[in-house]
Amino acid sequence: MTIHTPGIPENVVLAQSVNGRLRADASLIAARAFLMRAAGAGLFAALLGAGIGAAAFGWAYLNQYETAAERIAQAMQSALSEVTLKTKGEVTLTDNVLRLDQPAAPAKPDFASVVASQKDDGNAAVRTTFTVFKSVPHLDGNIVTGWQFKGDEKQPESQYCYFSHPQKFGSDVLTQVNIAINGQVAPQTNSELDLKRLSKSCIWFDPKKV
Repeated sequence: MTIHTPGIPENVVLAQSVNGRLRADASLIAARAFLMRAAGAGLFAALLGAGIGAAAFGWAYLNQYETAAERIAQAMQSALSEVTLKTKGEVTLTDNVLRLDQPAAPAKPDFASVVASQKDDGNAAVRTTFTVFKSVPHLDGNIVTGWQFKGDEKQPESQYCYFSHPQKFGSDVLTQVNIAINGQVAPQTNSELDLKRLSKSCIWFDPKKV
């Protein structure tokens, strides 16, 4: 081995060895870097190709259905254009107004005629009255309004409203709480019920609706 560098031969040999090792390491690193760049470029190209392929597949898939729909539409149009409809006969409209008849409301009973038909055998002491009840469901019972008529009156002689409900769950025995008489709220005696609020559900007689 010939040494052309001035200095101690051992140091020169060591320096050349270190220099050669560094060059080898540098070459190895450069080769690895090139390999990584090549792999990255290849992966990018593969993903790009896969994306383009998926887009092309989707376009072809949609275009296939659109083409099929167009073909079906054209076939139906062609078939209908060749069909000839022939009809015979005559239709005559005798009335050009279409009427939808509403079902007639049930007639209200004429209480005066009913009472007049019931004879009291000439007994002047007999007084005939009748009461019409209107009820509204509330909680476990009903708010009931009574219209009390004389036999010959068209308006009630008096009216009253009360709340009727079972004494206990499942019982047939009813309890009545007076709410109002002739539109006037009764005195508050039961703290559990708000009579003023309940009176709003009473149905008082309205002569305008008769």
